[in-house]
Amino acid sequence: MPYPALPDILKKPSKREPDQIWEARPAFHHPDFSLKLPGSVQVTALDANAAYLSALKCWLPIGKLEHTTGADGVDPKRSGVHLITPAPWRHPHLPNPLGDRDTDGALWVTDATLRLLSRLAGPKYGLTSAPEIHESWTSGATENFLDALRKILTAAREKAIEEDDTVTTEYVKAMYSKFVSTMGESIHNRDVIRPDWMHNIHSQAYANLWAKAYKAHQAGLDVVAMMGTDELHVTGDWRQVFAEGRGVAQMKIKHGDAKASGEYTLGKVTR
Repeated sequence: MPYPALPDILKKPSKREPDQIWEARPAFHHPDFSLKLPGSVQVTALDANAAYLSALKCWLPIGKLEHTTGADGVDPKRSGVHLITPAPWRHPHLPNPLGDRDTDGALWVTDATLRLLSRLAGPKYGLTSAPEIHESWTSGATENFLDALRKILTAAREKAIEEDDTVTTEYVKAMYSKFVSTMGESIHNRDVIRPDWMHNIHSQAYANLWAKAYKAHQAGLDVVAMMGTDELHVTGDWRQVFAEGRGVAQMKIKHGDAKASGEYTLGKVTR
């Protein structure tokens, strides 16, 4: 299947060097809590179900990516990647929407990340200033290109959960996880070669998790940690904020693969 030529920014430099697109993967820890010292503050580690499956609904570029400078390439119906200089994040008790980044200055981000930053700079949130956009590689886009696939897999997943069919549940998870992870440059997928889609879907999953963290914060819960694609640690009665369950719009207590999984206690720094 032929695809338009990709700009160099979307080509991985080598097997040992990282991609040049920053996906905003989170690794947040609340500064008022210690993850090393035991204490009396109750924390629950939550798992966002089917994070990559939900992230298939995002704006994906369809045609040949075109280069623009400044904000000329930014449009609600276009998508791609953008070179930006973000504004400083002034909220240490909330996860930075740019994820765990140690350096300042310009960086290449996805359309999903730029859309999140733009929303947070708008009047509804007012949490930051709009980033400075230097250049972009974008094309006309749609939010629904993979939506039919998302709906089919979501329905199959829900049916398998209802029937306690763990084999099908794991198979569906493997399908969408492998699809997203191999649509860049991979020997395991020669039919879809769209690293711009892969980066945007990854970033959309992180943006969706950020929205859940903000929802918890607005409801009066402390966000103790936010990590990876689906892990959110909070204080307080989280069931008053999120529906509990295994559905794609629900949250469940995380078990098994986190250092501090399930429910645990922490100390809190006194300022």
